[in-house]
Amino acid sequence: MKRVDKENYYLDIAETVTERGTCLRRNFGAIVVRNDEIISTGYTGAPRGRENCSDLGYCMRDKLGIPRGERYEMCRSVHAEANCVISAARRDTIGGTLYLVGKDAKTGDLVENANCCAMCKRLVINSGIEKVVVRRTPAEYEVIPVKSWIENDETLEGVLGY
Repeated sequence: MKRVDKENYYLDIAETVTERGTCLRRNFGAIVVRNDEIISTGYTGAPRGRENCSDLGYCMRDKLGIPRGERYEMCRSVHAEANCVISAARRDTIGGTLYLVGKDAKTGDLVENANCCAMCKRLVINSGIEKVVVRRTPAEYEVIPVKSWIENDETLEGVLGY
């Protein structure tokens, strides 16, 4: 019996977390792992107590034609990475790994070129997480050292989206 490698094991769990997402565009699932222990999970959804887009039946960003990666202030959702970081104590995330999977809400396909948005990158940096592992295909992934986000600050270059 061939065992799934550890990165895909954790990515499979993060992919399952996407199933709780309530966004009508893209749902992400994230988990933070440190020392082979899951510290926290997070998915895309409205703040506690507010109605989700899936309950309202529409996405304001879709209504306004806002492209992917822009004008997140118009989004009702808290991103999966943010929810994951919010749910954990910093002392538990320092040196950890965030596993991230994004799925298109309409097709169920993996989000092409998925990555953390600029705001989530800031949260991940401040949480002390050392690397982010992003699912690219059902078996392939990319490992991103968080240090690279510190050294290459795209917000200084005016880069939009992800």
